[in-house]
Amino acid sequence: MSLATLTVLGFSLSADAFAAALGKGAGARRPDLLEAFRVGAYFGAFEAAAPLIGWALGLTFAARIAAFDHWVAFTLLAGVGGHMVIAALRAPKAETAEASKARQKRALSPLRLALAALATSIDATAVGIGLAVTEVNILMACALIGAITTVVAAGGVLLGRGAGPLLGRKAEVLGGLALIGIGLKILIEHLSA
Repeated sequence: MSLATLTVLGFSLSADAFAAALGKGAGARRPDLLEAFRVGAYFGAFEAAAPLIGWALGLTFAARIAAFDHWVAFTLLAGVGGHMVIAALRAPKAETAEASKARQKRALSPLRLALAALATSIDATAVGIGLAVTEVNILMACALIGAITTVVAAGGVLLGRGAGPLLGRKAEVLGGLALIGIGLKILIEHLSA
């Protein structure tokens, strides 16, 4: 597989992470460049590991995984997205500075980042299964996918940071709805195939 093809694959797989990172950036308290790359690294690491896992599973388990991978992706994405929406809607309109700071800090907690990164990387596992039947340097492919996703997700955080003050809680709701939408898209694509 050519470098150009792997690059396109990397950008394609990073789209979900970008959407999730956009919501994370909007919900966070003015993340700086270092924080954006920390978030990007979560998404990049999961996105890099997922194809390797899929590749290792190979075609032997493809039928078993294909039967339910879309449900897992949907459940994780809808759960994380739904939680984002509920948290944004439940927060009081007039929030104290301390409460606002705590809520914004939770948006970038390691557990929430890991769950979002896991949810957005499930499709990359399926891609890894497909890569098992191609001639590809899987380590190079995973490194490239991870690097692209890291940069794209960091950009999403920074764009979300800009949108957050303009949109307020609406940005968090939109980020959550985007994750739910991605989950629905994955589910519909698999169920209609």
